[in-house]
Amino acid sequence: MDTVDLVAARARLEEQRADLDRSLRILTGERPAYDASDADAGARLTDAAGVEAALASLRRQRAAVQAALERIDQGRYGLCVTCGGPVPPGRLEARPDAARCVPCQARRDRRRR
Repeated sequence: MDTVDLVAARARLEEQRADLDRSLRILTGERPAYDASDADAGARLTDAAGVEAALASLRRQRAAVQAALERIDQGRYGLCVTCGGPVPPGRLEARPDAARCVPCQARRDRRRR
């Protein structure tokens, strides 16, 4: 059975977290002032909604990465948070923040639809 290289997993997760933190800082930084004309109002609302959606997505991703780092610290990395079974190393290679085995993730995805 393949094993997970925890040192490599931690390094990848920490790199992902740093990238996400940089993106969050950029999106939450100062934005240029806009002209208050009516023509620009709709564009600003659309831009603001897009930024908020991007921020929400980045925050979810960061939380998943942070949870994976905590699972490493707790000795639970590579174990499904739902059933306790192993998360395949190939899945962790593709998604180091994966918290569930494939069957449990598929069930969760079906319920969320």
